[in-house]
Amino acid sequence: MKYVNFNPQIHDMDTIATLQYNVDFRTYDKLFNSKEKAISAIKKSLKEDDCIKVIYKNEKVIGLLITYTRNKKPKFHFSSLKLLFIAILDYFVICDIKKDDIYIAEIAIVENQRSKGYGTKVIKDVIDYARKKGYKRVILDADFRNLKAKALYERLGFKVFNKKSFLKRGMYNMEYEIS
Repeated sequence: MKYVNFNPQIHDMDTIATLQYNVDFRTYDKLFNSKEKAISAIKKSLKEDDCIKVIYKNEKVIGLLITYTRNKKPKFHFSSLKLLFIAILDYFVICDIKKDDIYIAEIAIVENQRSKGYGTKVIKDVIDYARKKGYKRVILDADFRNLKAKALYERLGFKVFNKKSFLKRGMYNMEYEIS
């Protein structure tokens, strides 16, 4: 697999916006009332950003990865108040990022490539990267409603270190400690 910095000049915006939508479709659907409207808003907000990686396998896009640290966060471009509202909701439920953490904000694999181990490989790659760069923890969130994701993260060695909820939105804050 290959990770390439997202660039709107070369990457298919529909694919990237759909992948981002799929990560939090329940919230997007409630706020936008349709998948199409949500994806359109996401597309307008996407800008070139090296925190966003497009995942390739055999020269085909198979996924999206967004990671960041306390000092290097994605550039947010809110093209709608609804996207700003989602960011505010996230603020109250996502992990608190410490100095020596790398945060996995989003992992999305295209639908026809799921259940092939790519998500697991991406997480392992982030852990290896974190180890090489001297980070102490890899952190991520699992939505209270997504027990399948939580179970996957636990199988990979992540542990719940906190739970946060706000306005019916809740997350298990999870960590993988680098030894």
